[in-house]
Amino acid sequence: MPFGLKRLQATGLTHFVTFTCYRRLRLLSSPMICEAVLASLENMRKRYEVRVYGFVLMPEHVHLLLSEPGRGTLAEALQSLKSASARVSRRLHPPLRNTVRFWQKRYYDRYMRDHEDFVEKLRYIHRNPVTRQLCQRPEDWPWSSFLHYATGSDVGVEIESEWTARQRSQQTP
Repeated sequence: MPFGLKRLQATGLTHFVTFTCYRRLRLLSSPMICEAVLASLENMRKRYEVRVYGFVLMPEHVHLLLSEPGRGTLAEALQSLKSASARVSRRLHPPLRNTVRFWQKRYYDRYMRDHEDFVEKLRYIHRNPVTRQLCQRPEDWPWSSFLHYATGSDVGVEIESEWTARQRSQQTP
């Protein structure tokens, strides 16, 4: 960690996290790889008791909006996500087997100070594919939580939202 950089954890705040593929290579261009990353994110969510509020997988980086873990630290949860997704991706996609690394070592983390900050980052996440001209509308990008917010759809990762809260309340007697 760079000198003087302090990570604020155990604050109960939501975190906006970004991490990139090694040397910003477009390693997330395959649907098979994206599915593996989402499965790893869902496993991390369960294992570390993290609430995921939003995500987007871009060709060379990932944005997440999530809570602090109920178990372990945010750094441990992200390390688990990155190592599991790299391992599965290499197994599924033979050309990746000889790559030195899949992910850059570090990650960018910013905590959300208030609701406006949260909404701004969630919009940024969902609009990122449109801004980068990868699609015309957020709902056209399959690797984001946008469709969950728009329709309540299952996007491969449980998203903490009003849709999810309604489902939970209907399941409990």
